[in-house]
Amino acid sequence: MKPLWQAAAWGGGVVGAAVTGAVVGVAARSSRVAAQRREGAEDDPYAGESLGELPPDRQSTVAADDGVPLAVQEVKPADGGEAELTVVLVHGFSLDMRCWHFQRRDLPELADPRVRVVLYDQRSHGKSGRSARKRSTIEQLGKDLDAVIRSTAGRGPLMLVGHSMGGMTIMALAEQKPEVFQDRVRSIALIGTSAGAIGASGLPKPWLSKYNPVTRGLGVAAGLQPALIELARKSGRHLTWSLVRALAFGDRHVSPSLVDLMGDMIDGTSVSAVTDFLDTIGSHDRKAALAGLRHCDVLVLSGDSDKLTPFSHAEVIAEELPDAKLVRASEAGHMVMLEQHELVTSHLAELARRATGKRGVAKWLRGRSRSRT
Repeated sequence: MKPLWQAAAWGGGVVGAAVTGAVVGVAARSSRVAAQRREGAEDDPYAGESLGELPPDRQSTVAADDGVPLAVQEVKPADGGEAELTVVLVHGFSLDMRCWHFQRRDLPELADPRVRVVLYDQRSHGKSGRSARKRSTIEQLGKDLDAVIRSTAGRGPLMLVGHSMGGMTIMALAEQKPEVFQDRVRSIALIGTSAGAIGASGLPKPWLSKYNPVTRGLGVAAGLQPALIELARKSGRHLTWSLVRALAFGDRHVSPSLVDLMGDMIDGTSVSAVTDFLDTIGSHDRKAALAGLRHCDVLVLSGDSDKLTPFSHAEVIAEELPDAKLVRASEAGHMVMLEQHELVTSHLAELARRATGKRGVAKWLRGRSRSRT
C-alpha cells in the first residue's frame, strides 16, 4: 500500500489522498484518526468563527466563453464608501472561494484604501458549473478570470491574488492578455504557487499525469461509476482528515475547524473534476509569462513547510521578478492564507496601500510606459 499512499501528494495533494485512500479501503483506521481529530478541539480558536459562511453584498453568475457558469461573490468596503481598488481572489485546485474566508472578512475593513473584494469558484469547483474535460486547463482558467474581471470589476485599478492553481491562472491570463496588466492591474500576489517544473520538488510529476495508470484508472472509474467512487471516498473521510492536516498545514496543532473547512471544500470537488485537471497541472510551465508581470507590484509569499509547492517554487518566481517582494511564512504549509491569515492579510493590505498610494501609482505608470515603448 505504501506506493499508493505516497500518491497522496499529487494534484492538490489532499484530494489524491481522499480518492486513493477510499479506493483501497483505508477507513479501517478511522477510529484512531477520529481521536486525533478531537485533539485540541477545546482550545480551537476558530470554533465560533463562521468559516466560509460570510454573506456577500452581491452574488452573480458569469458565463465563461464556452458557457460554463462561474459563481461570483462581491464584498463592498465595510464603511460604505467608494472603493479605490478591486481585489480579485483566485483559489486553487480542489478548493473554492471559501478558502479566502479571512481575507474576504478583513480586506473590506480597510479604510486606506477602501477595497472591494471579488471572489469566484473556478470551473468544476464549488458552486460553479462543470467543465468538459478538454476545457479543464489552466489556459481556460486564464480566460475565465478575464471573463470575471470584465463582468464584475468595473473600470478602476485591480489587484489580483492567486493561491496555488489560482496563481497559475493569473500567469495564464498574463500570457494571453498582457494589455490587462498594462492598463489595469497594479498589484499581484502569488501565494503558494509555481511557475512550472512542479515535479522537480514537492508534488511528484508522475502522479500529476493523466497517463499514470492509477490516476487514469480513477478517472475511468469516476466516469463509469461516479456515485460508487464518491461513496468510497466519503467512507474514508476520517483518514482523509488526518492527511489534510498533515499535507496542507505546516503546524500539527492547526485548528480542527480549519481542517474541517479544507475537508468540506475537497468533498465538494468531484473525483472526475480532479482527474480532469491532472494533466494541465503536471504540464504547467509559464515561467516566460512572468515577464508580463514585471511592471506590476508583485508579492510572492509561501510557507517554508509547504509540502505541495515547496518554498523553492516561490524563490524561482522571485528570481524571474527581481523587484518582487518575497515573503517566507515560517512553519506554514500550503494553506498559508488560513493557517497564518494575519500575516497574509497584512501583506495584502500593504500591497493594496502601495497600489493606491502615490508611489504605487507612479510605479504602475512607469511600467505602462516601458511596456509600450
